[in-house]
This record gives sequence, structure tokens and C-alpha cells, in this order.
Amino acid sequence: MSRASSRLLLVLLVAVTAAFLLLGWQPKADRFTWFMENVPVLLGVPALALTHRRFPFTNLLYALIALHCLVLMVGGHWTYAEVPAGYWAKDWLHLARNPYDRLGHLFQGFVPVLIFREVLLRKGVLQPGAWSVVVLLLMVLGLSAAYELLEWQTAVWTGSSADAFLGTQGDPWDTQWDMACALIGAGLALGTLSRLHDRQMGS
Repeated sequence: MSRASSRLLLVLLVAVTAAFLLLGWQPKADRFTWFMENVPVLLGVPALALTHRRFPFTNLLYALIALHCLVLMVGGHWTYAEVPAGYWAKDWLHLARNPYDRLGHLFQGFVPVLIFREVLLRKGVLQPGAWSVVVLLLMVLGLSAAYELLEWQTAVWTGSSADAFLGTQGDPWDTQWDMACALIGAGLALGTLSRLHDRQMGS
């Protein structure tokens, strides 16, 4: 890893840590919901810090992961259904619900698909081409479905305390929308960033 990349990673780590402490200090959500929404951050950031020398990701991917962490932490602070920016978008676009949850699931596809792509291409498991796109999209759908199953089981185990974590906002098709948003996010990432991603992996 170059010195510039190391500096970028340090800056991103400091920024994510500061945001985590600020948004986790007195969350508007109950502490259980805050914890569940932040589990990917609590697990992912230490894992990246421990593996960055052995398997450093591209600067593009580190920056996107930091942005994804911020989206998760904001959702955990207010709960996705109560994020103020989502209410602004709801009023502006005349929507029936707070759309911040949809943004979260777009990111659930947008960033992980590039993580999968980088790991599998660099390890030689996949080769660039149409079939790799199909495999990556199916992996994102699998990840999204697994997350929906986790939400379902959390609701079963904890009862009403998981309502804010589920965040369905009364929509009977919320699970399907979540998975569709993840798929759309993954497609957008592959369609817009693959060339830049390839250049960074090749440098």
C-alpha cells in the first residue's frame, strides 16, 4: 500500500470513528435498534483495519465503504423511518413514506458488489465479462435476502422491540422493495464504476 493510500485510509478511519461516536452517543432510536443497525460497521471496520496490509482494497472502495458506514450510522441514530433528510425528500417528492430506507438498501447493493468484485477478480475466481456480472448480481441478491431473513428472525425473537429495525412503515412489499433496491444499486455500481475500479486495481 502506498503512503498516499495509507493516509487516505487513516483519514477515513478517523472520520468514520468520529461519526460513530457522535451518532452513537445519544441516538434517537432505542439502543437495541441502534446496535442492530450498526452491526455491519462494528464488524466491518475492525476487519478492514486488521486486513488492510495483507489485502488492501482500492482507494475507491475504501471511500465507498466509509460512505456506506455513514449511511448505516445515520439510519441507526434516528431509525431509517425517522431520518430527517428522508422526510424532506418525502415532502419534496410527495412520497407516501420516508425513503431513507430505500437509500440504505441501494447502498447495500452498490458497495458490497464492488467488494465482491474486487476480491473475486484479484483472487482469480472470476474473469471480467458478462458472466461475472451475473454472478455478482446474484451474490448481492443473496446478501440482501440473508439480511431480510436476519430481520425476520430478529423480529420473531424479540417481538415488538424489533419494529424499528424492520422499518416496514406499513408496506406489505417492503422486503421485496429492499431486495430490488439492492439489485438496482449493484447494477448502478457495475455500470458506472467498473472501468474506474479496473484502473485502480491495475495500478
